[in-house]
Amino acid sequence: MSTFDHILPTIREVLEGQAEKLETLGPIVINRDLNGRIRLVVNEKIRDDEKPNVVLDAIVTALAERLGPHGFPTEHMVLYESDATDVIQNAPQFALEGFKDVTVVDRLATDTDWSTIEPVSPRASRIVFFSIKGGVGRSTALAVAAWSLAQAGKRVMVLDLDLESPGLSSSLLPQERRPEHGITDWLVEDLVDNGTAVFESMVATSDLSHDGEIYVVPAHGQNPGEYVGKLGRAWMSKACADGSREPWTKRLNRLLDDLENRYQPDVILIDSRAGIDEVASACITDLGASSVILFAIDGEQTWSGYSILLQHWHQTGVVREIRDRLQLVGAMIPEVGGADYFDGLLEQAWDTFTDQLYDEVPPGESSEDYFNFDRDNENAPHFPWSIRWHRGFAALRSVHSRFQQIEQNEVSAIFGPLVEGVHTLSEAEGDYHG
Repeated sequence: MSTFDHILPTIREVLEGQAEKLETLGPIVINRDLNGRIRLVVNEKIRDDEKPNVVLDAIVTALAERLGPHGFPTEHMVLYESDATDVIQNAPQFALEGFKDVTVVDRLATDTDWSTIEPVSPRASRIVFFSIKGGVGRSTALAVAAWSLAQAGKRVMVLDLDLESPGLSSSLLPQERRPEHGITDWLVEDLVDNGTAVFESMVATSDLSHDGEIYVVPAHGQNPGEYVGKLGRAWMSKACADGSREPWTKRLNRLLDDLENRYQPDVILIDSRAGIDEVASACITDLGASSVILFAIDGEQTWSGYSILLQHWHQTGVVREIRDRLQLVGAMIPEVGGADYFDGLLEQAWDTFTDQLYDEVPPGESSEDYFNFDRDNENAPHFPWSIRWHRGFAALRSVHSRFQQIEQNEVSAIFGPLVEGVHTLSEAEGDYHG
């Protein structure tokens, strides 16, 4: 029985059976529609050419038989186009592994595209805080990092893009200092060309800034208003005057550029939604992040989730564009048995990154020539920056009041490796090549 997971392996097997004759067909586009059904798109120049059509008929017959409900009948499986690339448009796409002239186009119901990685922004460092699941202290750690950077004189901008579970702003702003509007307000107003109405009232300065500045851009304003209604529209594409549509991810990028122009931050910290969804995709792949900090606790859900994501990047051929931006964080290291816990976390991280992210080093060659790291290399992406579990920072709502009392040595004791790492990343403008 064929299922969705069999589609690409089946296509590869069928094409491998015709490998020596594929060049007669020219470039091939594998179009996987919204329902997961497959069509082949080829150049119309071969429509009346007997030689390539013999090959094409063999491929189509095999696919129709083996794909079952995920294929079209043979008479409807091939589309002839004058330019096959016209079919691609702005849809997610990737090269079919093992074939240089075969492209897979994936039609998705959302603007999510984990397989297109935007180049690193050339201006302020954009650092994304991401976790495969919630409840790991990600937002608290971001708030601590912002506080520490400001202590060092940095101008820090903090964006709460966990729009469906907002709350980061409460750790950096007391209620009376929160701005009137937020990111969701702008996304909705921008749909009707009214973004300027809320732009100047969606940023507040934290009173924890000290020697630098902390500009907080919350998910919503002091009064959320009809937040559910707004949230249901925030992800929409915008209809443009020329008839085209601007995806919400492009709109979000435009907002971030405008905020950067207006406030001139040295570093931008972005709190992403947890999980493999379209908001996380936008944060990690679409906003020109120079660094993506991956929060992890040692458990099956964590490693299963990260394996899925890394495997997707590997399969779609973009792993080299993203891997040198990644850094793992070991969250909530327990007070009792912490050393053993960390060792287990490190082992799982190394296994996961080695399987999907690192280059395989050929026998007899040096690993220095490849993107490959030993298990205990503290400079490796898989080596966790540890955060100790601490009762005083366990609840996000208490963080703002805690900041009024804590000292730098307390931050170092709990968040030391993370804070040091973020300071280093904030200085690394231009060092990333994406």
